[in-house]
Amino acid sequence: MSVTVTEEPATMLAWEKNPLALPLPKVEKPAETLWQRIKWESMIVLTVSPIIGLYGLLFVPLQTKTLWWSLFLYWFSIIGSTAGSHRLYSHRSFKASTPLQIFLLIGGTCGVQGSAFWWAREHRAHHRYTDSDLDPHSGKEGFWWTHAGWILFRRDIQAGPTDVSDLKKNKLVMFQHRHYFKLFPFLAYVMPAAVAGYFWGDWAGGICYAAMLRLTIVQHSIMCINSLAHTFGDAPFDDKHTPRNHFFTAIVTAGEGYHNFHHQFPVDYRNGIKWYQYDPTKWFIYLSSRLGLSTQLQTFPQNEISKGELTMTLRRLKEKQEDIKWPARPDKLPLVSWETFQREAKKNSLILINGYIHDASEFENKHPGGKAIIRARVGKDATAAFGGGVYEHSNAAHNLLAMMRVAVLEGGVEHVKYVTPAERLRIIEHYKEEESH
Repeated sequence: MSVTVTEEPATMLAWEKNPLALPLPKVEKPAETLWQRIKWESMIVLTVSPIIGLYGLLFVPLQTKTLWWSLFLYWFSIIGSTAGSHRLYSHRSFKASTPLQIFLLIGGTCGVQGSAFWWAREHRAHHRYTDSDLDPHSGKEGFWWTHAGWILFRRDIQAGPTDVSDLKKNKLVMFQHRHYFKLFPFLAYVMPAAVAGYFWGDWAGGICYAAMLRLTIVQHSIMCINSLAHTFGDAPFDDKHTPRNHFFTAIVTAGEGYHNFHHQFPVDYRNGIKWYQYDPTKWFIYLSSRLGLSTQLQTFPQNEISKGELTMTLRRLKEKQEDIKWPARPDKLPLVSWETFQREAKKNSLILINGYIHDASEFENKHPGGKAIIRARVGKDATAAFGGGVYEHSNAAHNLLAMMRVAVLEGGVEHVKYVTPAERLRIIEHYKEEESH
């Protein structure tokens, strides 16, 4: 297969030395068939494991000890990915001691999630290029691609470059990366089956449940971080990209379901920031710090978190606000003299309040105090009476009155700066004019 590179050799060398300094080289290569795109090592792992696991469910009795062993391995494997590959190595949300790192690396390997180095490199690219062509599993490609397609099939475009120099300096991470294909068969398949078989004689259960079925559940749980968490739920912090918060996703991903928060504040060791939000990975990291196994747990400033929540709340209110009819602004109303106001008031129930002329003709029969109260003030300035001199009207009354505006009295509203209660809280977007240079 021939590959044509459109960059100059010197540029290629510079890019290889510092992949963040220059754009990705453009590589033209012949189109591949779907069959040619298959990553066979991933295809085998993701198909053989569920088949054997399903066979076990149908034909192999589940022993109690094997059940507890499988549950332990499930949590061991999933924490190795969520606390290890994700929050520790991808986002540096905390610092882990050597024993804790070994524990998390073994757990991640037991879950066959790829090496921590590979996992973090892909995930950093995902955050840096979210929902773009350089995102290895862009949410815009659809649910099934983000769940499994990107693992099973090669893409035309490689994931965007990221800085992983810190991981290359980590001897434990690089050891696992170099020896990953030697480690995972033993930790994911041999060890789970051997423990169940040697200690309580359940070889079949060890293979079908502790190894294959457990591994299938772990893998799809972690894969849900890229699929479910980018498809279902709400966006309480930002809706620019696809990440969403959803309680169900948090349940199946050991707390990674508060993904909208995570993408806005990725360095934070928490995903669920509320005390009641289900995030066992957060609890695990916090407990490890109390035991002296981890330090420097990172949290984003609460002030900035609150800004994100407020911004989205205001945006939702702004959308609702657009459906509301508001009173006419003074510059959109005709300017009339006192004489004109007096003359027109003989034809309609016109009342002057706060410099605005209001037509109460359709409302006078609905007035709670009776029509006579309105008629008594037609053609007059009722500002004092309406503003509390007679009765202190409610905010709703002020808002309703403003919808009856028909004109502005010359020399009136220019001196009376009146804003209705609803308009005082009206959300206004500020646009900054771009300066052309």
